[in-house]
Amino acid sequence: MKIRPITFKQACDFINKYHRHHKATVGCKFCIGLFDNDKMVGCAVCGRPVSRYLDDGLTLEINRLCTDGTRNACSMLYGACCRIGKEMGYEEAVTYILETENGASLKASNFICEGQAGGTHWTGERDRGQDIPPLFKTKWVRKLQADRKTENSSEKPNNSKERSR
Repeated sequence: MKIRPITFKQACDFINKYHRHHKATVGCKFCIGLFDNDKMVGCAVCGRPVSRYLDDGLTLEINRLCTDGTRNACSMLYGACCRIGKEMGYEEAVTYILETENGASLKASNFICEGQAGGTHWTGERDRGQDIPPLFKTKWVRKLQADRKTENSSEKPNNSKERSR
């Protein structure tokens, strides 16, 4: 199987056909597809975080990930999203799953569960009456770049002794 870039329209069409509980997103930074020969078996849509508190320009949200059930497809897509995000300069990737989902692919892709996130639906002006499951979500995060402090402190000290003349 191979990861390939795809258009937003291709991703939306696939998501609207196969996703169990969400429709396609309204925008993205990039989309990728997972192909088995010429057949697309999964896709991911990555963009700005939905939460304005996380939208710092250095956090990438995997807004949708969808497969046709092909084994290991989710893990391959999560890993590819993180590699691409890291190359683009993002420091962290975040995604959310329903509390009824076990997160096995996220664990396999080195994401850390940060627990329950948000409510069951939008409230106030942002409530557009979307047809989504009334379930809580769990937040998963993966660091993409080493902390600058850790990065600098990992440099090996110069142990060579200066010769006195």
